[in-house]
Parts: sequence; structure tokens; C-alpha cells
Amino acid sequence: MTATGAKTGSGAGPQEALTVVVADDSVLLREGVSGVLERFGHRVVAAVGDADALEEAVRGHDPDLVVTDVRMPPGYADEGLLAAVRIRRERPAVGIIVLSQYVQPAYAAELLAIDAPGGAGYLLKERIGDVEEFAGAVAKAAAGGTVLDREVVQVMMAARSSPLDRLAPREREVLGLMARGESNAAIARLLVVSDAAVRKHVGSIFTKLDLDPRMDGHRRVLAVLAYLDR
Repeated sequence: MTATGAKTGSGAGPQEALTVVVADDSVLLREGVSGVLERFGHRVVAAVGDADALEEAVRGHDPDLVVTDVRMPPGYADEGLLAAVRIRRERPAVGIIVLSQYVQPAYAAELLAIDAPGGAGYLLKERIGDVEEFAGAVAKAAAGGTVLDREVVQVMMAARSSPLDRLAPREREVLGLMARGESNAAIARLLVVSDAAVRKHVGSIFTKLDLDPRMDGHRRVLAVLAYLDR
């Protein structure tokens, strides 16, 4: 399903070329997202403006990745999200990135509650302006990873702060990065600590939150989200 070859975006390292379906009712945003994706060597096989057209495009093109808005015609409620959930259930290998204008943690939780091999992400639309960050999110979701907007993670943790009181400040910081989908190696780089220190923090977090330490990658993020949502 993945296009062959690898191309390089401006200022970015090589990425595997992906086939992508983009869905948003705004022509400008569709064109902007498509332009960023093509800049990094990906191929936009369809760019549509409503949820029905999104699902039809996915059936027709069998893409590697879907990038969709939450609110689309006809009701401008959560049609895009519901389409993304249906696609994730019917085609679990397809990566999904949902874009939203507002922080809605419940939308992120609904998408990530579906355990599928394809990656998933929930990002604020403003992140598209940082093309390097957006390209990284695309690559991570396409590779089966999970990407959460940092503001969504902050809202989730603030809303569920009391159960986390048992964590030390550094552990809370590590947990926030885990919930964003960062690997242990990435957390070590971001916090400027050793890999061993991160492993120790992660083990302590799992112990204090009663989470199975064997969970890793996508399942690790799901476990964190399940804890924050209970």
C-alpha cells in the first residue's frame, strides 16, 4: 500500500513516501495540508470536503494515511471524527490524523480507544504552521505510532491532576511526554537525561499508576489515556 521510494522535505531527513487522503471543508486548509505533505514527498491521492467523500476516497484509494478535520458538512459537528472512527475500525492498518481547531480531549480518547496497528494522532490545526513538527507527526502516525497535541495532554493532566499527586515532578513530566507518544529515547533527548534515567522514571510511573510495565509503544499511550480518563 505504501508508495515506493523516499524523498526529502525542506530541512527534514528522508521519509518514506506515503499515499494520503486529506479531508476538510475549507479549500484553503485542504490545499495547505496537501502542499505540506507534497513538500515532504508524500502523494495526496484525494482532497475532499465532507465526511461521505472522505470514506468514499478511502475505499477507492486504500491510502496509507488519512488527515481529516473533526467538523465537516452537513452538520459541522463531529462528522469528520465519526468518519475517522469508522475508517479505523474497518481499515485498522490505515494511519489517522484528526485535526481540530479546539482542544477536545474526548475526541482524542475516542479515536485512540480503538486498538489498531495503524497509528493515530490528534493535533490542533495551528500545528500545521510548523511544517517540520507536522511532518514528524505524519511520519509517526504512518509508522503505527500515536501523536497527541501537547495542549490536549496538558488539559487531560490538569483535569485529572489529583490521582497523579503520587508522582514526583519529573515523573509527571515524563508521563506527559509518554502521553504525547514520545519514545524513551526521545524523552531522554528532550529532558537531557540518560536513557537509563528515563527507564527508571517510566518503571516508577507504571508502578505508581498500577499500569502493566510490559505495555509499550501504542499500547503504552492507550494505557496512560485509560488511566487519565477513569
